[in-house]
Amino acid sequence: MTHRAVCFVIMPFGRKPDPAGRSIDFDRIYAEIIAPAVEAAGLDGVRADEEQGAGFIHKLMYERILLSEYAIADLTILNANVYYELGIRHAARPETTVLTLAQGCPLPFDVGPLRALPYALGDDGAPADAGAAKAALAERLVEARQHRAMDSPLFQLLEGYQAAPIDRLKTDVFRTKIAVEEELKARLARAREGGEAGLDSLRDALGDLSAVQAGVAVDLILSYRAISAFDRIVELCPKLDAALQRTQLVREQWALALNRVGRDREAEATLTKLIAERGPSSETNALLGRIHKDRWAKALAAGDSFAAKGHLKKAIAAYRAGFEADWRDAYPGVNAVTLMTIADPKDPLAKEMAGVVRYAARRRLAGKPDYWDHATLAELSVIAGDWDAATESLSDTLAALDEPWKAETTANNLSLIADAREAAGIDVKETRELIAELKKRGPAKG
Repeated sequence: MTHRAVCFVIMPFGRKPDPAGRSIDFDRIYAEIIAPAVEAAGLDGVRADEEQGAGFIHKLMYERILLSEYAIADLTILNANVYYELGIRHAARPETTVLTLAQGCPLPFDVGPLRALPYALGDDGAPADAGAAKAALAERLVEARQHRAMDSPLFQLLEGYQAAPIDRLKTDVFRTKIAVEEELKARLARAREGGEAGLDSLRDALGDLSAVQAGVAVDLILSYRAISAFDRIVELCPKLDAALQRTQLVREQWALALNRVGRDREAEATLTKLIAERGPSSETNALLGRIHKDRWAKALAAGDSFAAKGHLKKAIAAYRAGFEADWRDAYPGVNAVTLMTIADPKDPLAKEMAGVVRYAARRRLAGKPDYWDHATLAELSVIAGDWDAATESLSDTLAALDEPWKAETTANNLSLIADAREAAGIDVKETRELIAELKKRGPAKG
């Protein structure tokens, strides 16, 4: 089963007459020029008449027009269906639509300024130089993939124009992709058993990563993250599709990995730029807070109390901004409370925020809680000195553990609390016991 990006081909079928009366063989144009060019560009090509899914054929066609990562439109004749479908594509996608047509065929006024790649036809209406046309089209597709230049006149000329959002959960195409991704997840699970080598083998089997479907690429990133192979994520992200690299999710995971491999300045710049573009968010700000928290811990270990104080302030500010951006996400909130308590054990704002964070975590427990929800309650119970609640929450936390690095993160958070309290002469025996249990489940060392 393929995991390459899809290129939908918008063109007439069979033989159709051109304005001069010549019969053009569009099936041969597709078979000899377009299909091999799409393959050479590392994509999966599909024409509307090749759809094999069940359901209303027009529904499938519209889904392909809107959801395919790439599209080719052949404008050789004034085919109403082609121009209608191209209009839908241009209204929905600012880029990655390539136009082509037979040499000598005029274009209507409205599409005359568009950049279309010509190919030669013989007197029989078949390609005259299929090899050259195929190579030129493949090059144009690769160019579209690498540079992502805007090609829709609507997006180019109408300032502020934005496409209507598409609910992909309701499309047959997306349901098909879910099945593909389920199969891939099984492969990824097997590959993770082989550690980095197993995932590396799967990554290499996928071929050109810039042509891989977005869901597949993201699953690979998260699989590397699950085994703490952050160096692999740093290597992987620059090889992905340019548009995918610009998404918030990939930029966040890229920054996380950069910080974990010691390139924290690059990670900070990535997250700061992301926040400037899209505003604060619980995830982005939490990752930025982690960078400052790591710097604070390093400064403390080096005995640089002045620098440590500054990093601690920045960490608290980042986590608080993340929590205030979305109070439903307790993760940045508990980190803010933890660091505020360390900075000032009597800080009234920390106690006030702790109550809000606890409520947010408990609300999530009523739905589909994950590891972080239970870990949040465990940390808050430790901060409050409620050892019965802390022990119970830790049991739930370990039962929900799905990736070892998460246990390590929680252990580090509790260690910060324990170290600060120990320095203040407070008994931290119970906290150290909880930390030891978490470290047993953390990533293997060595």
